[in-house]
Amino acid sequence: MKHVRITALSLAMLAVSLPMREPLAQHSGHGHHHPTPSQPGTPAATSASTTDWADGEVRRIDREQGRITLRHGEIRSLDMPPMTMVFQVANPSMLESLAPGDRIRFKVVADGTRYRITALEKQ
Repeated sequence: MKHVRITALSLAMLAVSLPMREPLAQHSGHGHHHPTPSQPGTPAATSASTTDWADGEVRRIDREQGRITLRHGEIRSLDMPPMTMVFQVANPSMLESLAPGDRIRFKVVADGTRYRITALEKQ
């Protein structure tokens, strides 16, 4: 009888803890900028009409993939703090005149789950 109670208690604890598994997994990146889609500043919550110019420094360029790595300042329209990250560009020709170390101003919009640079100017 004691064995049946322990098994029943174990199953009850498992049933209660399984629904908590997913929220805990999503929260495991605490301290990093990984917003959820319902938060301001996420791709799903930001529209192209609210973009502002942001400043950045080119770190790497991948012309084949149309991507650029920038160390950027705050991007207010996305509620994003300064950091270094990779962006897709709207048109790979935007990368032709750039080199690592160049300072730029750029506009970025949310594109699904990614961020895409729609305009940039070399400074």
